[in-house]
Amino acid sequence: MPSPFQNKNILITGGLGFIGANLAIQLVELGANVTLVDSLIPEYGGNEFNIEPIKNRVIVNIADVRDEFSMDYLVRGRDYLFNLAGQTSHLDSMRDPYKDLDINCRAQLSILEACRKNNPRVKIVYASTRQIYGKPDYLPVDEKHLLHPTDVNGINKMAGEWYHILYNNVYGVRAVSLRLTNTYGPRMRVKDARQTFLGIWLKRVLDEQPIEIWGDGLQLRDFNYVDDVVEAMLLAATSDEANGQIYNLGSDETINLKALAEKLIALNRGGTCHIIPFPPERQAIDIGDYYSDFSRIQKRLNWTPRVNLDEGLTRTLDYYRTYREYYW
Repeated sequence: MPSPFQNKNILITGGLGFIGANLAIQLVELGANVTLVDSLIPEYGGNEFNIEPIKNRVIVNIADVRDEFSMDYLVRGRDYLFNLAGQTSHLDSMRDPYKDLDINCRAQLSILEACRKNNPRVKIVYASTRQIYGKPDYLPVDEKHLLHPTDVNGINKMAGEWYHILYNNVYGVRAVSLRLTNTYGPRMRVKDARQTFLGIWLKRVLDEQPIEIWGDGLQLRDFNYVDDVVEAMLLAATSDEANGQIYNLGSDETINLKALAEKLIALNRGGTCHIIPFPPERQAIDIGDYYSDFSRIQKRLNWTPRVNLDEGLTRTLDYYRTYREYYW
């Protein structure tokens, strides 16, 4: 049976980044014609090595999604748009809220306007975040939970998500939003914690440096391996039922941060960790415990995560042992 993406024209914003590159590799294998857009701004995680396995099978356009003229041109003729471009650092959003507003709100609006004017038949999958829920009122967090973000990044991502739902409902530009939890795996940024704290943990354990756990280490989290996230995006893209909908991703496997660090050390067969007090600027925006209720996407799109933490972390450690020179 042919893939629904066979010979389809795909645009991925943030396409040289962590999730974008993994998605691109999968789509190329499914026979799609893939164009990647990335600004390659140093702080944002784009890395040309991320697409090494498919570098001659995709088109790469180095452009900023804030450039309306570029986006007007790039969205034309696309069957699917995976909108993954964004600023993900919570601390950076607090230090420079205007830049975060520009990338996570204004740029999203200009992408949607480009689609409305030049390609209203495109289907958009938007990468949102669990961060928009803020500190949970109850666990697990479902899609009916109130949104009360704890930082500028969360507020702007919330607005970006709702622009997509609005354009779906008012203009018929089909869009679906996936609220991602902690995504990890090969090709994620590990040189710092801008993308995820787990990235810097991996780097430190492979460098034989101690992992720093902030707070008491008992904060609960759930994690998704990147291949599972890619599968959710592909299912959402091809489902008409998903149009205008919002879905949590998540995992049945929850773990506290101290146990996660110990697991990473054990899988690496070496390493240390220690618990330190929260830096004040992080304490102010910390959300405490978080894990998702993802039953909605499970029931409606038949998605469930398949890669458990042990397997996912092992694959990730192996990847960075092999390719560390391109990420350190």
